[in-house]
Amino acid sequence: MPAAARPEEERDFQPGGYAETVTERPPTTVRGAGLIAAVQGATGLVVAAVLVFRAIGGADQRVANGFGTAMWFALAGGAVLAAGWALLVGRRWGRGLAVFAELLLLPVSYYLTVGSHRPAIGIPVGLIALAGLALLFSPAALRWVSGQGPASSASSAPDTR
Repeated sequence: MPAAARPEEERDFQPGGYAETVTERPPTTVRGAGLIAAVQGATGLVVAAVLVFRAIGGADQRVANGFGTAMWFALAGGAVLAAGWALLVGRRWGRGLAVFAELLLLPVSYYLTVGSHRPAIGIPVGLIALAGLALLFSPAALRWVSGQGPASSASSAPDTR
């Protein structure tokens, strides 16, 4: 008579289980969008550091508060950097924040190009934001975020969610 299974053995990892699907490697398009978002977030953190150093160094605070602006850039940059990291390692929650950040950068790039007369900065910012959005809304990224793998996307079965 075989020995009864111990509770520890019943909880062992089963290949193809939940943990494997959650940590599956994201498509190249998602990793590319994650890289773009991570670089944008890191840039926001660098801008925050520069603003703090300028404020400490005695830069004029009458037009804009360097500390308050730095706090905003640190908060936004940290969130976008976290979203980029999440996409790079295959966490789906980072996509929404990355899409939101890219959408916010489009009017910023327009203002830089037209309002501030700095097309050398505004046009690249806009193109990078559009590239990030294109990667995040590519067919492979949409299949990934919906939880469908490449093999199951051709299935004609109805969605059971």
